[in-house]
Amino acid sequence: MCFIPLRTLRLILGDQLSQSLPSLQECDKTNDWLLMAEVREEATYVKHHKKKIAYLFSAMRHFAVELRAEGYKLHYTHYEDESNTGSLFGEVQQLCESQTFERIVVTQSGEYRLHQEMQSWHQRLGIPVVILDDTRFLSSINDFKRWAQGRKQLRMEYFYREMRKSLHILMDNDQPIGGKWNFDSANRKALPKHIQIPNPTRFGPDEITQKVIALVRERFADHFGDLDDFHYATTREQALKVLDEFITERLINFGDYQDAMAHDKPWLFHSHISFYLNSGLLLPMEVIAAAEVAYRQYALPLNAVEGFIRQVLGWREYVRGLYWLKMPDYQSENFLNAQRRLPGFFWTGKTKMNCLSQCITDTKKNAYAHHIQRLMVLGNFALLAGLHPDDVNEWYLIVYADAYEWVELPNVTGMILFADGGVLASKPYAASGAYINKMSNYCQHCHYNVKEKEGAQACPFNYLYWDFLSRHIEILGNNPRLGMPYRTWAKMSDDKHQAVKRDSDIFFKMLDANEEV
Repeated sequence: MCFIPLRTLRLILGDQLSQSLPSLQECDKTNDWLLMAEVREEATYVKHHKKKIAYLFSAMRHFAVELRAEGYKLHYTHYEDESNTGSLFGEVQQLCESQTFERIVVTQSGEYRLHQEMQSWHQRLGIPVVILDDTRFLSSINDFKRWAQGRKQLRMEYFYREMRKSLHILMDNDQPIGGKWNFDSANRKALPKHIQIPNPTRFGPDEITQKVIALVRERFADHFGDLDDFHYATTREQALKVLDEFITERLINFGDYQDAMAHDKPWLFHSHISFYLNSGLLLPMEVIAAAEVAYRQYALPLNAVEGFIRQVLGWREYVRGLYWLKMPDYQSENFLNAQRRLPGFFWTGKTKMNCLSQCITDTKKNAYAHHIQRLMVLGNFALLAGLHPDDVNEWYLIVYADAYEWVELPNVTGMILFADGGVLASKPYAASGAYINKMSNYCQHCHYNVKEKEGAQACPFNYLYWDFLSRHIEILGNNPRLGMPYRTWAKMSDDKHQAVKRDSDIFFKMLDANEEV
């Protein structure tokens, strides 16, 4: 009996740029075809940052070169092709009409909307569509569901511990190295004034990237963000170099200063690899292994290595599992009933609040800001101001080159806005200006005075923090992690309460009128 393989069309999405991709396994290079496509529908369903589009299109084109060199048959649709249908389905359908395929194979999309659409393709095309689990993650969707089943609280910390045990990462037999699972308390130092900060790893745009930049400049001129100074990795070889230079130059200080922020210094000691992890140029286990090897062979600080591994093995895997567990209802959560629309300065950076201006400007320039900028400055303001989750989620999805809905939505809805009512986080991550002043030098360059608690020169974060707690006392007042601030609020005088309300009302009136604040 002779086995005749099915002639297969294998679709590769723009964030699946890895030869370890499940849909590439068992590919018959003489018989099967691969399809990659740059399409309007995916580039514009939100108006992604120019650098985000440039990065993905360039990385896709470089990956196509790599695949062809490996002997794969590849049909690649460029954005500017006259025959481009503008959608992934249209490109699949067009190729299926020009050639005969007996099935379509694709690795599961990272976004619920696209996954749902792909599940209808079989009926629309009359060809079997096989959707494979994305094995590039270390915890499958079903693994996470099994972990979550029966738990009253889905805390990342406990998921992370299970992942450490199952994969034997930073373990000494059955115990965590160093005697603790988490060294986060050692990772909150402010940046010293004269510390030397290594430059990020940079690459000059090659011919492929230059053509993509020109395309984005022409076709996406009305999208947010700057295109100048494009220096990101666009190949796996380059992404590995970014990882290597982080391990050798910055990881040693990453732990101490991972929460620090500095005026006009967007890169600091962070890894800058989230672009490459989330698009497939790097794989999570090789990233984790590189950090653990550095700890064991070169005695790098445990708080740095553990803190970095926790971001990859803990948060990244956890938010992906939570996303698929809770969708589609998760995208409409609004526990605090936040209704204010996104202020215009989120697009321009034109605000007197220097911390916000800095973080938005960094984002506009780089399609990047590190996690504390995203959470404790931009996200903190969105939380305190009661910005609508739809607006905030869309903004984060647009502006960051590492943002895909599976990672963006849980971080924004759960971590930043507490819009899921505590599914992800045990409390809202609200803070006054004192936190920002402690962890940055932003306040030294600000129009407002972080030491002032009320009045026109007071840092808005100071009174907005208390106003937020006051507004939501009925639903947050019993949260055990907010007991101390609510006791402090209860001890304040009526005059202080009235000053908080007065200053907040004035601020919100100006904000809603699109006046500069």
